[in-house]
Amino acid sequence: MVTVLVLGNTLRDAVGEGEIEVSLPAPTTVKRLVEANPDTLGGLLRFIISRETLITVNKKIGSEDSPVKDGDQVKFSFQSRASYDGTRDIPT
Repeated sequence: MVTVLVLGNTLRDAVGEGEIEVSLPAPTTVKRLVEANPDTLGGLLRFIISRETLITVNKKIGSEDSPVKDGDQVKFSFQSRASYDGTRDIPT
C-alpha cells in the first residue's frame, strides 16, 4: 500500500479526500500511480501536467517521474503557477 496525502483545498476538491490508501502491485512512478488509479487519483493529473503541484515522496521533494514502491508516502501540495513562474513579483 501507498499512502497518498493531498494538501490544499484545490487538490482536495479534485479528488474528494485528503488521505487515500492505494494498493501497489509493483514499483512505479508518481505519474503512473495516478494514471493507474483514475477513480481515486485522476483529478490530480491535470495539476501534475500543468506543474501546479509540489510532489514529495517520503518527505523528499520529487517529481512525476520519482519512483514509488510499496510502503511509500506520496504527498501532493497545490502550488499556484502565478506565484512561482518567475514572471511576476509576489506582493509583499
